[in-house]
Amino acid sequence: MTELRYLPDSDDVTTFTASVTDATDDYIVLDGTYFYPEGGGQPADHGTLHWDGGSAPVVDVQKEHGAVRHYIDDREGERPEQGDEATGQIDEARRRTLRRMHTAQHVLSKVVLDVFGAQTAGNQIHTDRSRIDFEPADFSEEDVAVIEERTNTAIEQDLPVEKKEMERARAEEQTPEGRGLLDLIPDHVDPLRMVQIGDLDLCPCGGTHVDRTRDIGRIRITNRTSKGAEVDRIEFKLED
Repeated sequence: MTELRYLPDSDDVTTFTASVTDATDDYIVLDGTYFYPEGGGQPADHGTLHWDGGSAPVVDVQKEHGAVRHYIDDREGERPEQGDEATGQIDEARRRTLRRMHTAQHVLSKVVLDVFGAQTAGNQIHTDRSRIDFEPADFSEEDVAVIEERTNTAIEQDLPVEKKEMERARAEEQTPEGRGLLDLIPDHVDPLRMVQIGDLDLCPCGGTHVDRTRDIGRIRITNRTSKGAEVDRIEFKLED
C-alpha cells in the first residue's frame, strides 16, 4: 500500500522523501507519495525520482491494488533496492496548471447545474484544455456565453477552496443534489475527501486543487458539441 500524502490538503507539496518498497526496470513503488496517480478525469503528475546512485524521470503514475507505481524512463544508474530512500520532485508547473484546471472544472460544473439544471456526466482534465459533458443539455450560443461569464464571475469572488475529509453520512447530507455522483463511490469508502469552494460548491473529489479561486485566473470556453441525445460537451482553456 502506498500512502497518498497529498490527501486531504497537501497538494501544494512538490518535493518529498520516501522509502522504496518495490522497483523494476519499468516502475518504482514508494511507501508514500505526493505524486498524483491518474484518476477522476485528471492525468498523472510528472517529475523525477532520485536515490543514492541513480535517478529517473517519472513519466506516468498509476494505482494498482493500493500500490502507486511511478513509471520511469531513461533511468541513470542502478535501480534502487527495497528500503532505499528516494527523493521525489514533482513538475511544479504541470501540477500548478492541473490544480487550476481541476478547480475551474468544479466551478464551471456547479454554474451549469445552478443555471441550467444539467449535471456533469463526465470530464477530462488536460494541461492545455479540458472538457465536461453535461446531461440533460442542449446549449445555445447565448447559453455558452452565460456559462463563461458566470464562471469567471464566480472565480473572481476569490472564494476559499477547502480540501478535507468528511464522514460519509455527513457528506451525503451536505452535497448538493446533482453533484458528486455519490452512488458511484463504494459504500466502504468512509470518510470521503471533499472539496468545498466557499458557499458555491461541495462535492467528493480526490484530485488536486488550488487554495483560492483567484489562483485559477480566467477561463475561456472554446467549443460546444452535441455528444448524443441531451448530452452536450463544453471545452475550455485557461486564459493565461
